Amino acid sequence: MDTKKAFLRTKFFDRMCHWTMVACFFLVAMSGLSWFFPSLNWLGSVLGTPQTARVLHPFLGTVVFGLLVVMFFRFVHHNLPVRTDIIWFRNVIGVLMNRHGDNLRIGKYNAGQKILFWGIMSLISVLFMTGIVAWRAYFAAYFPIPVIRVALLAHSLAGLALILLVIGHIYMGLWVRGSITGMLTGYVSRAWAKQHHDRWYEEKIASSSETPSKPHS
Repeated sequence: MDTKKAFLRTKFFDRMCHWTMVACFFLVAMSGLSWFFPSLNWLGSVLGTPQTARVLHPFLGTVVFGLLVVMFFRFVHHNLPVRTDIIWFRNVIGVLMNRHGDNLRIGKYNAGQKILFWGIMSLISVLFMTGIVAWRAYFAAYFPIPVIRVALLAHSLAGLALILLVIGHIYMGLWVRGSITGMLTGYVSRAWAKQHHDRWYEEKIASSSETPSKPHS
């Protein structure tokens, strides 16, 4: 990739974590929906028989949680609130309409992406803790029945909320042209960066200009 025309936005390791997590989350979400909505019980077949699905669901959920923990520590420093986030909120209608005429001072992630990040991390934590309580094969025996019932209700509601957040994430990724390509290849064009993440673009330009060029042999 020609770095004069593109920036590396997402490293290979982070992309592998992301797409592995996506595959596991899809399987977990489909099986979970099949139990929450009886009319969707056919979705559970993505993990095989109902018995197999009940065995695999918590293990795959644990994999999703583990990968998101890794991604949390790798991305959290980009998702901390900064003062300039308020500019994004003031122009949120224009952003949603894909208008980027104003200088929004957006870093690597905008304020909406930061909300999504913290929402996903919070919900996966709830899912993991309640899933442990309700994991009949290993942990449920240590908790009274009323606690397990509350955990199952909280687990179901958190799961539905997380699925809705992920749907929103997918929609915005498709809406902003170039985002999906960036998560597949790791690179985004400089024009894309300047339009959607102007402050990050300026930081990348500044860092590249400060990097001394290698002497010719």
